[in-house]
Amino acid sequence: MSTTAKTPASPLADDVLYEVIDGEIREKSPMGAFEGVIANVLGQILGPFCRSHRLGKVVVEVLFRIDTARNLQRRPDVAFVSYQRWPRGQRIPRGDFWDVVPELAVEIVSPSNAAAEVNDKVHEYFEAGVQRVWVVFPGKREVYDYGSPKSVHILQASDELDGGLLFPGFRTTVSALFDEETD
Repeated sequence: MSTTAKTPASPLADDVLYEVIDGEIREKSPMGAFEGVIANVLGQILGPFCRSHRLGKVVVEVLFRIDTARNLQRRPDVAFVSYQRWPRGQRIPRGDFWDVVPELAVEIVSPSNAAAEVNDKVHEYFEAGVQRVWVVFPGKREVYDYGSPKSVHILQASDELDGGLLFPGFRTTVSALFDEETD
């Protein structure tokens, strides 16, 4: 994340992704092309599963207000919102953010991400009520699967990422996220 903070009264350019931390708008570190492809691949794998099982919506790069008291808005690279948190058929708001806490937040680590920044996000997600966080490390071809800030399972390329209680029956190899040809 950029150290440059702007107040809500002076928004960033329309094409700049941002998050809001303690009421201050901050430019989000841009994802590289490779990381962006990984986010889309995960969305393309997880989205149809969630649709076919009527579980909820999988989205990429959507801004969520996850803590009203702190005015904290985060933009996970990929997220899942169940129909229990946002009923099926209820319109998604047309504003800047979606006022719901996703059950899954996925962060794909880019070279511009600092370790402390990623760690802060993991903690904030769980404090807000996110049930599971996946942190993807493309350089190592690993996924850190957090069940809580203190419980992490490190998955390597040959391991399977499973949906646990959020996505019963969902399984994909970690390598599927990184393969250039996933079709």
